[in-house]
Amino acid sequence: MSLEQQIKIVSRAEALVGVPYKYGATPEEAPNFFDCSSFIQYLFKDTGIELPRSALLQAGDPRGKELLPNSEFEQGDLLFMRSSAGHYKDDLFEGRPIEIGHVAIYTGNGMVIHAKADAGGVIEQPLKELTANPNYALVYAKRF
Repeated sequence: MSLEQQIKIVSRAEALVGVPYKYGATPEEAPNFFDCSSFIQYLFKDTGIELPRSALLQAGDPRGKELLPNSEFEQGDLLFMRSSAGHYKDDLFEGRPIEIGHVAIYTGNGMVIHAKADAGGVIEQPLKELTANPNYALVYAKRF
């Protein structure tokens, strides 16, 4: 992803803070409602990058580069978390059991923006605050 695309994605994400959460929000409901993965799909589509609909399939998309969970993240990197519910599809991750239930976008300076049910919608918060909750343990990261 180019620097221009990174900036556009982060700028668009910031503009959508406050949009209400709706579990299973469809692409047709954007930008009025989002769940975590439809939010990411919408942001990337707006810059010309088509991503799968679910967080699990976004993590498994072969076009992105896997990052270590303790990497130096850049704007636009996708951070995948365990969440309180997850899904398995080990063949996406070379047989490694990766449980994914949530996705957020890194916006820089230790911050992420994501659509979160218990927050009522799209929010920006420190990554350390989010991952301090064991239900949001960072398990996978990807750069497109």
